[in-house]
Amino acid sequence: MKIDNLKIWSLTDGSQGMISQTKGLANELSVNIKELKTEIVFPWSRLQPGILPIFSWIFKNNLPKDEIPDVVISCGRKSVYLSIYLKKKYPKIINIHIQNPKINSKKFSYIIAPNHDNFLGENIINSKGAIHHFKKSNNLKNEFNFKTRNLLTCIIGGANNHYNFSKENALDLCKKIRNLKYNDNSYEILVVTSRRTSEEIKIVLKKELSSISTLWFGGEKNPYEFAIYNSNYFIITSDSTSMVSEASISGKPIYIYQLPMKRKSKRFIRFHEEFKKMNITKDLKNLDKLENWTYTKLEESKRIAGIIKKRIIERNNES
Repeated sequence: MKIDNLKIWSLTDGSQGMISQTKGLANELSVNIKELKTEIVFPWSRLQPGILPIFSWIFKNNLPKDEIPDVVISCGRKSVYLSIYLKKKYPKIINIHIQNPKINSKKFSYIIAPNHDNFLGENIINSKGAIHHFKKSNNLKNEFNFKTRNLLTCIIGGANNHYNFSKENALDLCKKIRNLKYNDNSYEILVVTSRRTSEEIKIVLKKELSSISTLWFGGEKNPYEFAIYNSNYFIITSDSTSMVSEASISGKPIYIYQLPMKRKSKRFIRFHEEFKKMNITKDLKNLDKLENWTYTKLEESKRIAGIIKKRIIERNNES
């Protein structure tokens, strides 16, 4: 298998978070990439892989019939099914799954799992945080009329299985942001919400911050990517490892607003401790002014792609 023009199939359920991860790794391996959205029938669509056998007819996808991929990169529960099916159909392909598949790891050539998952094994390559498609350098134009001289971007998540995000939490966060602006009017503030941000939280953000910031609650012109590359500071809620991981490509200070936990999550605790130790993040407390610090920009997709290329070469030499 030659590594200079690998045929890659990227498998996800279509969500942007998963696409970012598969795209990030695929782009570092090849330019010959085909993105496929995995669609499967009930009850496979609801059940964890490993419970039911896998047949060709459970997939709604129209899979390309005139080509065979060299590499399959999957992310998400539904795509576990398709990756395993393709590996059985084409035994020579390399199938890579991103995140813990919650099934026997030997069904994959490689698994990419973050350190905070504490998932280890011979064919498992561990990453610092979540991998993604952002690169260290970019040529993104400023389409948003931000001055970017002192841009503070606040990336807002939402409640999940592990974190609460109440109206009171939102008011407290807004108070901290308003205090920063009051003490230093030079901050230009951008607030970007996610799909998980509730309407209640958006109402609070609009009421408390609309007079001192630019708010983005959804729509076509998403400033998220622009903000990743051009912000001077970040404030990010603690509920998403991917948002923090993506911002770490910037090399800029990241403050974490710690939301209250519904239940103790060792996974999230390990993640936040790891990023603090790497001097990437600090907890947001009652600050009058944001600090400046630097750290090595995380390029985990590039690093892991290098490991995979090396192993493909080694495998070629052995065969």
